[in-house]
Amino acid sequence: MRWLWRLRFVCARGRGGGRHNARYSFQANTVVGKKGAPRLAHARPWLARGSRQTPAPVSELTTAIDELAEKVARFGRTVEADGKARAIAELEERMGGPGFWDDPSKAKGIVDQLKGMRNVVDPYLNLSRQTRDLRELADLGETEGDDGLLIEAAAELDRLVQTYDAVEVKLALSGRYDSSAVYLTIKPGAGGVEACDWASMLFRMYSQYCQAEGYTVQIMDMLPGEEAGLKYCTLRIEGPYAYGYFKSEMGTHRLVRMSPYNADGKRQTSFAAIEVTPEIDDAEVVETISDKDLRIDTYRASGAGGQHVNKTDSAVRLTHIPTGLVAACQQERSQVQNRATAMKMLLAKLQQLKESERLDELKDLGADRGTIGWGHQIRSYFLQPTQRVLDLRTGHSTSQAHSVLDGALQPFIDSYLRWCLAGRPDRRQMGKEDD
Repeated sequence: MRWLWRLRFVCARGRGGGRHNARYSFQANTVVGKKGAPRLAHARPWLARGSRQTPAPVSELTTAIDELAEKVARFGRTVEADGKARAIAELEERMGGPGFWDDPSKAKGIVDQLKGMRNVVDPYLNLSRQTRDLRELADLGETEGDDGLLIEAAAELDRLVQTYDAVEVKLALSGRYDSSAVYLTIKPGAGGVEACDWASMLFRMYSQYCQAEGYTVQIMDMLPGEEAGLKYCTLRIEGPYAYGYFKSEMGTHRLVRMSPYNADGKRQTSFAAIEVTPEIDDAEVVETISDKDLRIDTYRASGAGGQHVNKTDSAVRLTHIPTGLVAACQQERSQVQNRATAMKMLLAKLQQLKESERLDELKDLGADRGTIGWGHQIRSYFLQPTQRVLDLRTGHSTSQAHSVLDGALQPFIDSYLRWCLAGRPDRRQMGKEDD
């Protein structure tokens, strides 16, 4: 019987099995991980002393499995897995009916909808089934007193917890526009050349991150500072889940350092705002902007120049008068092309503003957009006297400040996604940052 059960268990989990020859210890309580989000204190390998391997206490093992099962069940309720499973069955029935592909555009929308629901439901069903099988394996090992089965269950628990962590982050990337390309705008705050230099440092940080992660970056608009740095910059970033990841950067960023532009060498604080807007497909743009609500400015593009680009007013800046939103583009050689791209960016910003007002999803970021200064920062970067980067929303921090400025942003992005899944708790008052 044990051999048959072991065969069933191995077949059920597929190719992702972990090692079976390591010792594991367990903690049954919930702890706070390095990323600041609650997670299960799951199995961790530790080196054995001597040749004989012994498993962890069975009670700790079963308690950890039960905690994981509860988290998986809670995940299923959060994503409404049962309702989505019924919707998947209905869509599959429609796809099998006659005339489904007569309208390719409508059919593609249904296929995309089906794919999105499967990406959520299938991982939940797999985790739920594997967690039940794992509990049966642990019970079998306890009943028969088989240390080998218990060690195998410990290894499988560690693998399933890692799988759940990945699925949990994926849930935070299931928004409507999370898979879209993104427009990222950098604006320095008050402070003159110091703030402009901080904006250029942020431009370098995001460029380094995009290069490391394989994102494609286009400079849509850029205005250099008079002495150094940047007065304004808009990037178009394209890649897997670009908006889903970069929405974590929206808000005011604060820098504290010994200013290279201060003759007295005093510590100085600078601010810069990051604005993130998803790119909306032409098919989703259903509104137009009245001419009376639009101000159009043309100017000569900056850059290295050439036969045409710097000799005509090809760059375009559009301002939506009622809201004050601005979109500009100087990437293309033609003024007509730049105006079309800027209009697309402006419509995306208006759509984002409308949805944030209706759903109240970005209420905290509304103040960050309006004010670039004290009390509105989402992240602080300290370079002197000690190095530290602190995200005030999630509580995640690191002492490797220069690594972050070199593009090591992924831990902060992951902690933001987990913070969103936890309901966006207010962590700003949990600990005061150093001035």
